[in-house]
Amino acid sequence: FASISHAVEEGRTVYDNLKKAILFILPTNGGEALIVLAAVLLGFNQLPLTPVQILWVNMITAVTLALSLAFEPPEANVMRRAPRDSQQPLLSPLLIWRIAFVSVILAAGTISLYLWELRAGQSIEVARTVAVNTLVMFEIFYLFNARYILASVLNIQGLLGNRFVLYAIALLVVFQIAFTYLPPLNALFGTAAINFAQWLSIILVSSSVFVLVEFEKFILRRLNNI
Repeated sequence: FASISHAVEEGRTVYDNLKKAILFILPTNGGEALIVLAAVLLGFNQLPLTPVQILWVNMITAVTLALSLAFEPPEANVMRRAPRDSQQPLLSPLLIWRIAFVSVILAAGTISLYLWELRAGQSIEVARTVAVNTLVMFEIFYLFNARYILASVLNIQGLLGNRFVLYAIALLVVFQIAFTYLPPLNALFGTAAINFAQWLSIILVSSSVFVLVEFEKFILRRLNNI
């Protein structure tokens, strides 16, 4: 019986982690798609992200951030849940809503900072570098949200409970510093060095996704009496 119980716990954890990975990957890709779509519909002279920059974001986030969710430990209430319906789709209405919600936040914040830099007289290379770093920082903050689908991550376990998430974030920060400041990568990706004030703006805007998603979870928990 102990083995069966452990197997059920592992099965539920694997299923949870699969949903969390989907809940992370789809909004980040959705945000990129919305950025390009909005730029086209609004008649931007130049896109906020070039194809090679989008490839960079997808490559490093898939290798680092998304994979770290596969190592999520079981949630505290995993064995207190009722058995799920075998016919229940993997993409539930909640997940579809979260994907759309986060996609809009990522796209709006990235485009806003891109336009801000252009209107401040910065070059297109600087504006695009700010846009890419904003999108990546959005994904870093959202990675913490994605660790729990409905539960709050505003605790020690939620913020520090998966060391692979922390390793992935540290590695990604190194990649982004190289992407922003190394001349060979500047030439390859069409980027330029940015200053400290621009980094502060990036962090301030991108952290909004963490606050908004945690607030959304709080509302959903209240509505569902969880």
